[in-house]
Amino acid sequence: MPDTDVPQFDPSGFTNDPYVKRVEKPWGYELHWVREGAPYMGKIEHVNAGARMSLQVHDQKSESWFMMNGRASVIWETSSGELIETELKAGMGYTTKVGQKHRLKGLTDCDIIEVSTPEMGTTWRLEDDYARPNETPDQRKKERGE
Repeated sequence: MPDTDVPQFDPSGFTNDPYVKRVEKPWGYELHWVREGAPYMGKIEHVNAGARMSLQVHDQKSESWFMMNGRASVIWETSSGELIETELKAGMGYTTKVGQKHRLKGLTDCDIIEVSTPEMGTTWRLEDDYARPNETPDQRKKERGE
């Protein structure tokens, strides 16, 4: 008798085709390797030497990073509200929480793996070297050419 508790595969909307989407950014680029609509996001962030992402806060998104190559640092908020800078160590993981201020910075050209909750909500850009507005869902689509 078959076990009815075993999850069944729903092939509708599924493909075995590989996927990557390159998204140009003023600080470098992202390679998204998880399709839109998944319950998580995976990307490689290539940050150019000397470039910084915005000092930002997410209202719905948590992120974790893994340093692949090159050198980078994260400027981020401590539990006491102070901003500190931490150089990311190769082969180590780092996590930021919803509402925590953070900013990645390329010390050299570098590649960082990021996994996160889905791309949703607003990214509040508190400081931005490129004068970009906050990233709302509509602004996100505009910046990605969608």
